[in-house]
Amino acid sequence: MFETINGMPAHVLLVHAAVVFVPLLALGAIVFAVWPAVRARIDWAVALLAVVAPLSALFSMISGNAFYEMRVADGTPEQFLDQIGEHASYGQRTFFFSLGLGLVTGALLLLRRRAGTPKAVTVGLSVVAVVLAVITGYFVVMTGDTGAAMNWKIS
Repeated sequence: MFETINGMPAHVLLVHAAVVFVPLLALGAIVFAVWPAVRARIDWAVALLAVVAPLSALFSMISGNAFYEMRVADGTPEQFLDQIGEHASYGQRTFFFSLGLGLVTGALLLLRRRAGTPKAVTVGLSVVAVVLAVITGYFVVMTGDTGAAMNWKIS
């Protein structure tokens, strides 16, 4: 399922969803955490991104693993496989941090609506969300950079 789509490696198609949705989640989480005036207007979008972004990163990771296995099977040189491995390690971290960001953002969304939640809890979750958003953004950039560098060096 995650190997090819219409004869193309699925990874080169599925990765575009993660490239769009994960940074949007990071941006949405930061805005939601620090800008109270817009929370009510963006809460539904941030909630949707909290689910879609980690899923898109997961599908990219799974399809990337399938792509790697196809390269191993076709005898790709070890040097290139090492570059894929570096790219994959960034991709895995992108998935795990986006998952954490999605969960923290979801909790923040729920607790902001719940009456009686101590302010310290929501402030603490807001800080964690911003930190996770920055870290997730870093790993998205590094994943994309290592992937693009491989593509342009071998083309």
